[in-house]
Amino acid sequence: MTATPVMELRRAEKSFPGVHALRNVDVEIRQHEVLGLIGENGAGKSTLLKILGGLQRPDSGELLMGGCEVSFQGVADANRHGVAMVFQEQSLLENISVAENVLLGNERPSLRFGLYRWGDLNRRAQRYLDLVGGSLQASTPTSRLSFAKRQLVEVAKALASGERGDGEPVILLDEPTSVLEQSEIESLFSIVRELRKRASVVFVSHRIEEVLEICDRVYVMRDGEVVGECRPAETTTDRLFSMMVGQDLSAGYYHESRQKPPLPEDRLVVRDLTAKTFQDVSFTIARGEVVSLMGVQESGREDVARAIFGAVPTRSGSITLDGERLGSRTPARAVHAGIGYVPSERKTDGAVLGMTVRENLTLAHPGQVSRGPLLDRDRERATVTRWIDDLRVQTPSPRTPLRDLSGGNQQKVVLAKWLLDPDLRLLVLDTPTRGLDVGAKSDVYALVRGLAERGLAVLLLADTLDEGITMSHRVLTMKDGRITGEFNSGVGARPPSTDVLERMV
Repeated sequence: MTATPVMELRRAEKSFPGVHALRNVDVEIRQHEVLGLIGENGAGKSTLLKILGGLQRPDSGELLMGGCEVSFQGVADANRHGVAMVFQEQSLLENISVAENVLLGNERPSLRFGLYRWGDLNRRAQRYLDLVGGSLQASTPTSRLSFAKRQLVEVAKALASGERGDGEPVILLDEPTSVLEQSEIESLFSIVRELRKRASVVFVSHRIEEVLEICDRVYVMRDGEVVGECRPAETTTDRLFSMMVGQDLSAGYYHESRQKPPLPEDRLVVRDLTAKTFQDVSFTIARGEVVSLMGVQESGREDVARAIFGAVPTRSGSITLDGERLGSRTPARAVHAGIGYVPSERKTDGAVLGMTVRENLTLAHPGQVSRGPLLDRDRERATVTRWIDDLRVQTPSPRTPLRDLSGGNQQKVVLAKWLLDPDLRLLVLDTPTRGLDVGAKSDVYALVRGLAERGLAVLLLADTLDEGITMSHRVLTMKDGRITGEFNSGVGARPPSTDVLERMV
């Protein structure tokens, strides 16, 4: 006899203005399994997780725990039933300690006369932090942690919340590996495997290879529907891709056939650039060249990218663009010089989510949709429509708030705002495909190839080693704030991944 699912969603429907997010979705989560959930941005994964985690309620359908129908009244109610979620966008409060975040809503056992017994609170939180690794300390202020470290705290918080229920815990992991290094991912997978012994886990990732490695069963979503269910041992990457996007995965995923040799003249020349987190950094990027800057967390590569854009002060060295030395640097001066920058955390640093698609798209270069000091509505409408069509941005309307779009479509808008500039000469991309599904990644890869064809210089901080090598003409490696290696990586000259990795760690 088949055991009753720990959690089950039947015939779920959910709609938002202009979007039918879920269509007759059936999902069951079984005891002690890791259930994978994959699909393109906008496929309905996030909506489904929010319903399972108590953030939203379906328009129709049934939600069951242990065979009994429930109706979560919010996240706290879901926690009381043993369901906890690790949010992709993170939910930590940065102005309190790690321990307070881990036990948020569950502090009562550590209170006496309304005051924290800090020793007890830290000891309780440390038990969960030790499970996720990363040498995290309960007493550390959360604001001091990197994004990747905060992600591990999110997992510890979910562990603590899930154990508050009466039944078997259900832990929902929404893109938990998106900002982790490979060693941290391996550590997280070890945690998930241990967690499976006493809980059920729903694991969402855009990286198909991760789903195949860690999951026992996989649901594939497309256009708000579950279009397939399979076991990793019985399927392939190509098959999952085909189910996700409705077409076969071809050898052109990275669009390598579009890679052209760069032009002979250097567009960007960086000489002996030094700042607080990096020293004596020198490199060049030619017109039409894509250069990947590879390094682990805190290698200094992110600050090099920000320094070129004028967002990090430098102590010495020079930056020259098309033969013109850039003096005092600020982001405004960088934009004026023809430099664009797409940050890694697009939701906080690269976009204004409360503004519309139209407003975000024209934010960096309002002069392109104005006549004199006045906004030209017709010109704005035509420009925005053209870029929405050219980049295949899926949005109900240009007036739709950016927050209502999927991650992949948000990223396309963030990229498009720089492409409005006809004088754009250098584009700095900090992990532009982080958190994107394979279809959206393919679109971004095609866009980068096209920009390089037009003579643009591109500095790429890739999301993965494979991406950095395959997308670039050259790879530069960084470690401890210094350039440690250079490899040719154009078509026919791919360096071994192990050689690149040795210069990074």
